[in-house]
Amino acid sequence: MRQLPRQTDPNVLVGFETSDDAGVYLLDEKTALVQTVDFFTPIVDDPRIFGEIAAANSLSDIYAMGGRPISALSIVGFPEKGDAEILLEILQGGLAKMIEAKCSVIGGHSVRNDDVLFGYAVTGVIDPRRVWKNVGARTGDALLFTKPLGTGVISTALKKDKASAESVVAAIGSMSTLNRAAAEALHGIEAQEKRSDAIHAVTDVTGFGVLGHAREMALGNPEKGIARVSLEIDHAAFAYLPGALESAKEGYLPGGLKNNREFVGECAEFAASVAQEYRDLLLDPQTSGGLLVAIRADAADEALSVLQRQGVTAARVGDVVGTKSPLLYVK
Repeated sequence: MRQLPRQTDPNVLVGFETSDDAGVYLLDEKTALVQTVDFFTPIVDDPRIFGEIAAANSLSDIYAMGGRPISALSIVGFPEKGDAEILLEILQGGLAKMIEAKCSVIGGHSVRNDDVLFGYAVTGVIDPRRVWKNVGARTGDALLFTKPLGTGVISTALKKDKASAESVVAAIGSMSTLNRAAAEALHGIEAQEKRSDAIHAVTDVTGFGVLGHAREMALGNPEKGIARVSLEIDHAAFAYLPGALESAKEGYLPGGLKNNREFVGECAEFAASVAQEYRDLLLDPQTSGGLLVAIRADAADEALSVLQRQGVTAARVGDVVGTKSPLLYVK
């Protein structure tokens, strides 16, 4: 992407240069479009549940930017001789989740493909003065995180028939839960006059895992490779899905986790007391994962209270500190 020519359209408020969750295009002084696209292969056996998860995952980037989804286009890859009933169930699951999000599916595109692929291109609207980017964290901020971790290792264990029924049900529940309630709770904090500038950075944690997305948040300008801040993260503060620790201990690690370890590289350091399974889970690629939020420290407790009242799993998981080495320190 860095080799592509620069665009000069002043209405592009967020493009691909900052590796953000979605793009933002200004329409007028009060309205901008926020756009994203996401699709993947099945991670569960039930086609309807797969459709729900794919939809929740596609919508997540809109919520992470602070937007409200309004329309979506489906993206389908399906085998030429595949069972049409399976495809119908996938589409029904996706549509049900889109209806829950009050987002209209207005079309889409399908291709013949050996592997099943499904997802959406989603368009939302956003106040251009209230865009949450994945950069902008400030020294002294608190780090909040929503949703429990472990969908990647549990999905891997499931593929090998080694995941418990409890862990699968919990993982499906997490992956199919919209980040809407979390985003609405944060909007409520932001709407208060005394908290109007409290939220400094937001990203949803997906394929790069917690540490991969934290790295992007800390760098601030990925192109220049210059860190704006460093992050200190408490592994014990996170919620973990039932069975996630056991799956990690038993070595059910997805390929993406290993890639994330290489991606984070030497910019992350762990205290000696952090067990290997926790290190792995902080690198575990998440599907439809939670929001990582950098918020002014004096607003953190209030934000947690509002999130929890909305039924959102949330915890303070670390702090933003001045730039130092390592970029990320996990205690």
